[in-house]
Amino acid sequence: MTSHVAGKDQSPVYVDSGPGEKGYEETHIDLNSNLSAKIKNPLAGVPREKLLADVEEFARTHELEDITGLLQKGALVAQDPAEFETVEGLTDQERDSLRNEVIHKWRQPRSLYMTVILCSIGAAVQGWDQTGSNGANLSFPVEFGINDAQIINGVANPNYETNLWLVGLINAAPYIASAFLGCWLSDSLNNYFGRRGTIFFSAVFCLLSVIGSGCSQNWYQLFICRLLLGIGMGSKASTVPIYAAENVPAAIRGGLVMSWQMWTAFGIFLGFCANLAVYQVGPIAWRLQLGSAFIPAVPLVVGIYFCPESPRWYMKKGKYAKAYKSLVRLRNTPLQAARDLYYVHAQLMIEAAIIGQTNYAQRIIELFTIPRVRRATLASFTVMIAQQMCGINIIAFYSSSVFVQAGSSARTALLASFGFGLVNFVFAFPAVWTIDTFGRRALLLFTFPQMAWTPLAAGFCFFIPESSSAHLGLIALFIFLFAAFYSPGEGPVPFTYSAEVFPLSHREVGMSWAVATCLFWAAVLSLTWPRMVAAMTPTGTFGFYACLNLTAFAMIFFWVPETKQRTLEELDYVFAVPTRTHMSYQLTKALPYWINRYVKRDRTATLEPLYSFDKLASEQGRSKSVTGNASD
Repeated sequence: MTSHVAGKDQSPVYVDSGPGEKGYEETHIDLNSNLSAKIKNPLAGVPREKLLADVEEFARTHELEDITGLLQKGALVAQDPAEFETVEGLTDQERDSLRNEVIHKWRQPRSLYMTVILCSIGAAVQGWDQTGSNGANLSFPVEFGINDAQIINGVANPNYETNLWLVGLINAAPYIASAFLGCWLSDSLNNYFGRRGTIFFSAVFCLLSVIGSGCSQNWYQLFICRLLLGIGMGSKASTVPIYAAENVPAAIRGGLVMSWQMWTAFGIFLGFCANLAVYQVGPIAWRLQLGSAFIPAVPLVVGIYFCPESPRWYMKKGKYAKAYKSLVRLRNTPLQAARDLYYVHAQLMIEAAIIGQTNYAQRIIELFTIPRVRRATLASFTVMIAQQMCGINIIAFYSSSVFVQAGSSARTALLASFGFGLVNFVFAFPAVWTIDTFGRRALLLFTFPQMAWTPLAAGFCFFIPESSSAHLGLIALFIFLFAAFYSPGEGPVPFTYSAEVFPLSHREVGMSWAVATCLFWAAVLSLTWPRMVAAMTPTGTFGFYACLNLTAFAMIFFWVPETKQRTLEELDYVFAVPTRTHMSYQLTKALPYWINRYVKRDRTATLEPLYSFDKLASEQGRSKSVTGNASD
């Protein structure tokens, strides 16, 4: 028999006084208004007999009776991870695997790594498509009679301004289609076909549309093909990071999910390589530059069905037996798979209490009406729009044009763009380790000030006479420094972060919102850059983006909570903290601490944490005990 007692800042308190059991009180944090800023293990405090009975009922309901004992051991481990050594019935292999989660966290099954790597290859398509148009911008406008040069053969171009907008529109086409169609299709595609099916769908579009771009006979056809490319890009970018985030353990989720950005950077680099390799082929150079982006789509189309489906997607559909089979492939032991299955299930039951079942239109509305979801919507919007505000894509889309405007030849411009791509790729690697060590928020707050002064410096270098050897060299240097700061910070964080922050019920539509935000503003940037640089000069435009970087820094400081090393379900509690509480803490506690510690050099300055993690002390104890056991 269960009674309900309402509590302040908490959901109902359940008091179980069933027969044969001592009554107990289980308090859940209110996931719409977590004023205490606590993060709670949903299994903590449940009596052993009650927990085992609940697991037995769970196994019977979901046709998992054959692993009931394993599920019960997993639930006992999940209830208090620090005390797993005391759980009866664990084998030596199981105990070793649980210890290795702390001391060897990167020791994961091959199928987990293969899944993340293969799916992240999809990101290479994204990067290659961006840079294919970068090189093609030097020639396809002339081919299609929309030359965007101001002077042609010593005569003023009468269609100069119109052609600037047309070239910008063609470059923006994939992002327009992504923002208004591709991203928003992903919710329905995921609902009916799963994560793998959606990735396959998007890969087919990315494969065929770029081939069509290379075969276009006029700018109308090229525009249409790039719109079709946007459908694939949007649904892929909305799904791949979610798929990776749902498959990997919390301790290394950031490092593995950010491979999306690393492979995007790799695709950008390969695109610049292709641009440079074929630029002298002649009139078909731009066709090869656009069409070559089909290459990374091929292994994605072929390989995706060799990967396991997302366990959380199966659980969302009530297919727990299949979810367990996927987890067995993605974890080192069946015990860890059983533990994660039941722990995620327990948290999903709490989520369901505040969200329930809704249709697609309702879920879009609830992005802005349910407090817990609304805070995730704001945070994901912030990191995604900041990726465009920083100005990285003016380089990814138009670097060759920028260097030509700086006085370089086409070959030199492509070489300089190749250097940008290389820097962007190489400096993405540190984020594999730093994103889960320093955290998403810390990386953003460190790198954005650096991304403000570097484009400003590049803009001022345009004042150096073109006859000076320092002119082009310094412009390239500051653009490369800008890329070096971007790649480990604002590069990997937005897609990783947005894939984490939404509850399972709203994860697809939330990611659609986030990616649509990013790609819509990428479209705006791509469309407006040719006209902006003509009206404001390169110096003025680079200065404009430097100011936007400072604006983005302030937005991140106030609106973006940290998510590192928490499970996807534990983040429900982080985003249950009211935005005003988070902003007040940053302004009254974090900012004075930073000033005292790093400006005034006060070594005694301390910062009281905003969040109190119920499991924090036990996790620290577990780490110490595991390390001690390993050294014995």
